[in-house]
Amino acid sequence: MAYSKKNIFYFSPQEKKDLIISWLTLSLAFAIMINPVFFNITNLLISFPIALVAVGTGFILHELAHRETAKYYGFHSEFRAWYQGLFIALALAIITGGRFLFAAPGATYFFAEKVTPKQNGIISLAGPVINLVVGLLLMMIASLFKGDFLQIVFALAGRVNFFFAFFNLLPILMLDGSKVFAWNKLIWAFFFLLSAVLVFMPELFF
Repeated sequence: MAYSKKNIFYFSPQEKKDLIISWLTLSLAFAIMINPVFFNITNLLISFPIALVAVGTGFILHELAHRETAKYYGFHSEFRAWYQGLFIALALAIITGGRFLFAAPGATYFFAEKVTPKQNGIISLAGPVINLVVGLLLMMIASLFKGDFLQIVFALAGRVNFFFAFFNLLPILMLDGSKVFAWNKLIWAFFFLLSAVLVFMPELFF
């Protein structure tokens, strides 16, 4: 079956390659952050699969939300990796022993002749909103596995989603937050503050 380019499961060869490389590289960086190891292979064998789940939900769903929202407006949209950013993310994770993470693996670009500030803002907001929704769902699932290894997996995946939302909503040029802020400052403030609370004060909710 040939997938239409409007199908959510359609990926161009380059997009598929960039997503997989970004997912694996960012997962390794997160694995070091989850369990600082300084090349302790045994610990990495435990933390890396957890990071694959966390980054798989946090990063891939984030980018797909951008892409599908752009396609809703009739724009052609694809993800492209930023290989220098991936190198920086992994290098910083190793050098700092997982104490610092730079999560900028690439971006979902869309191509259109004319884009309104509202369209740009909504497309940019779609990724962080998906992260918040998925993060909350994962934390709810984690609560079903009290004292179980699966609780750790789902809880960490949820927290990574919250981190992605918060990081991307920072009002810094090139990040989603700058475009949402330019479109609607009240909407930006609501989601930014919500993500900040979920990252830094999760005990208020869980």
